[in-house]
Amino acid sequence: MAENLVIVESPAKARTIKKYLGKGFEVLASYGHVRDLVPKEGAVDPDHDFAMRYRLIERNERHVEAIARALAKADALYLATDPDREGEAIAWHLYEILKERGALKSKTLHRVVFHEITKNAIREAIEHPRELALELVNAQQARRALDYLVGFNLSPLLWKKVRPGLSAGRVQSPALRMICEREEEIQAFKPQEYWTLDAEGGHSGQRFPLKLVEYAGAKVEQFSFTNEGSAREVEARLRAAAAPPVPPALGTLRVLTIDRKQRRRNPAPPFTTSTLQQEAARKLGFSAQRTMRLAQQLYEGVDIGEGSVGLITYMRTDSVALAGEAVAEIRATIERLYGREALAEEPRVYRTKSKNAQEAHEAIRPTSAAIVPADIEARLDPDQYKLYALIWKRAVACQMAHAVFDTVAVDMLAGPDGPQRHLLRANGSTLVKPGYIAVYQEGRDDSAEDDSDHVLPPMHAGDAVALLALQPEQHFTEPPPRYTEASLVKALEEHGIGRPSTYATIISTLRDREYCELENRRFTPTDIGKIVNRFLTDHFHRYVEYGFTAAMEDELDAVSRGEEPWTTPLEKFWQPFIKQVNHADKHVTREQVALARPLGTDPASGKPVSVRMGRFGPFVQIGTKDDEEKPRFAGLRPGQKMDSIMLNEALDLFQLPRTLGQSPEGETIVANVGRFGPYVKYGAKYASLKEDDPYTVTLERALEVIRAKQEADANRIIRDFGVDDIQVLNGRYGPYITNKQKNARVPKDRDPKTLTLEECRALLEAAPVRPQRGRFGARRGAAARPATATSAAAAATAPAARTTARAAGLAKTTAASGKPAPEAGRRPARKRPAAAASGARTGAARAAAATPRAAAPKPAAKPGTRTAAPRADAAKSAPRRTASPAAAPGRRRASGRG
Repeated sequence: MAENLVIVESPAKARTIKKYLGKGFEVLASYGHVRDLVPKEGAVDPDHDFAMRYRLIERNERHVEAIARALAKADALYLATDPDREGEAIAWHLYEILKERGALKSKTLHRVVFHEITKNAIREAIEHPRELALELVNAQQARRALDYLVGFNLSPLLWKKVRPGLSAGRVQSPALRMICEREEEIQAFKPQEYWTLDAEGGHSGQRFPLKLVEYAGAKVEQFSFTNEGSAREVEARLRAAAAPPVPPALGTLRVLTIDRKQRRRNPAPPFTTSTLQQEAARKLGFSAQRTMRLAQQLYEGVDIGEGSVGLITYMRTDSVALAGEAVAEIRATIERLYGREALAEEPRVYRTKSKNAQEAHEAIRPTSAAIVPADIEARLDPDQYKLYALIWKRAVACQMAHAVFDTVAVDMLAGPDGPQRHLLRANGSTLVKPGYIAVYQEGRDDSAEDDSDHVLPPMHAGDAVALLALQPEQHFTEPPPRYTEASLVKALEEHGIGRPSTYATIISTLRDREYCELENRRFTPTDIGKIVNRFLTDHFHRYVEYGFTAAMEDELDAVSRGEEPWTTPLEKFWQPFIKQVNHADKHVTREQVALARPLGTDPASGKPVSVRMGRFGPFVQIGTKDDEEKPRFAGLRPGQKMDSIMLNEALDLFQLPRTLGQSPEGETIVANVGRFGPYVKYGAKYASLKEDDPYTVTLERALEVIRAKQEADANRIIRDFGVDDIQVLNGRYGPYITNKQKNARVPKDRDPKTLTLEECRALLEAAPVRPQRGRFGARRGAAARPATATSAAAAATAPAARTTARAAGLAKTTAASGKPAPEAGRRPARKRPAAAASGARTGAARAAAATPRAAAPKPAAKPGTRTAAPRADAAKSAPRRTASPAAAPGRRRASGRG
């Protein structure tokens, strides 16, 4: 067995690094985080220094076992996880697990980091190990604790006050606020009319656009002409001043002045995570998540004909700096491909503005500029190639010469010069020296058209210029544009919300929770997104303030630099926050949150009509709960919004159920919408309307749908015995036997068509009873499972509930302070919504599922503070404690022997 064991995060990275290290080294993957908070209340205990309870992530248990077995045969362990906070936390958690198992006795432990996966970088890292950076671990754990405390307290409140399955997060909520506030700006926007005079001039046989810049001696502004009458008056006066007309010209202008300048444009710095996501969205149409997935592949290694090679440096960074060796190689590549004149005179040095560039030392760049995209295109898939080419071009362009433009502005008089003069201007520019533009030009969001990008003919003062066209044009001001992925990431970065590793997760969470939709690649908030945002801004305004979130990120950065204890931001945050949660729980009603909007009166009944949010989505209601008769309800149709639906549209919703007619068998056919979507009912049976609108579907079309359903049902039934509902059916996963109470598999060696009634009875007798489902689809009797309305996130955490204490997780840990974790207090659990009380994961926990790399901290709280989530089942005595990361050795024996 190899003497040295190296641990990285992914198997792809492991394969690449193994090739570089060769014999004597075994490289295994942890497959991301190995430990996380227990997915239940009490995982973070503010009453006891924010003590945190971990457990092994079940899906990674076998990988940890493989690492432990390999370590038993090795002499040294190299923890080579990513160089940021998440990677440091993964290394520390793995160290804690192995130490608890006694697997580190007499083993040498090293922490190594590298920012690119190349032969030289890997060997350099192995030769120069360091100790675990406990400040980075602390910062990551503090962030995890904050996210847990916010999510585990706010999300159940949303379930109770709005509807099940919602979540709130420390970072996602301010992002949602941005999207909602932009939508409010758009809705409140009042267009303003203004007019421009578009003209066209001609000289030396060339036509070019003109802009009116001065009228009657006054500078022309956007709102100088606000109606057609004033614009037509200006047109008439300009025509008269330029008279007499000389067909085809409307008149003649005279060149007054010519202003020539030379303008330089410098290249953009190399990519950070944020700018890569923005530019990939603009130029390639990639989502932030897709960009990061592809970047991860390029970083970990791609086979380009000589084995797996890491093509780019680490992709989670907010640094724009480049290593000196990289700059030298880039400049050599520029000289080879584009000539010496394309080089910048001196190497360009870019400096990072943020205090800590996510602990990664460099911008995103190719590991070798000599690997030209065109040379490896055939070895990459199309998306990998596009992203690599984008990164390569940006990195190369940043060391190229500036672009040089010659610009010219020609002012022309219509009529005589003087205090009442009329002045038109022609702008032009010529690219004299392309410089970096020959390789790359940065994209822009919502950029206006540039009317100066024209080459003008040679002109001199006093020359006559023909006025060929003059046309007033009506315009209206436009509202601010909705956010694209690129502009949202840019806004998040500008406000200091989130960090490079979180942007993609923020966006995907907002979409997964259905808080916003992408329409034409722009974010539009949904009704539920608006209601959640309104609830949070009304009752938790401080915590969705951009400044608060940015200040919290700065504090976490300070923790990562070792400037303050990791519990400090938690202590400042917790007491005011939980006080506000309790206040909202007691004093805010569902009716206040539902944002009911009156629409008018139903002409048929005279009852009020309103639209509001319910547990299953937005709906229209006729009547009130105080009426003798029960109110009538109708859900909104796809595309309808609570804040824009009108009374007539709302009343149309009550057309359902619609009786369409009768089937050939004499059954009444009805179209309606049910819990699972639109359908047609014929007799006692149903057929889903997958493509048709129940409000407009015709009888003929409904009969077609019914026939298709009958054919599908006929093909589904293999045998129907007509006794005790016993049937043999074709199912999604193959044939099976059912009696509507139990399902039994068909033996593999049997033809389902040949099964007898007695055989079916015997197989059903041995089959388990199907669990009944409760009101919201949860299986009754499954109390051990977290019961959440949104199962996807819960599914990610439920497996962890089956992990044993042996997996090193149920240990409570204090962050990297060296202080043993305090014992969890035994207090009665505070009341929560039913879903929360059953152990369901909420905001922060769901966010953790979406970002599997998130870890958790051990904290310090003041005595007497209330726990975020007191555990009713808390142990009477403290569980086994995991040693603080402060005890983690660097390049020394884990056992303490030098």
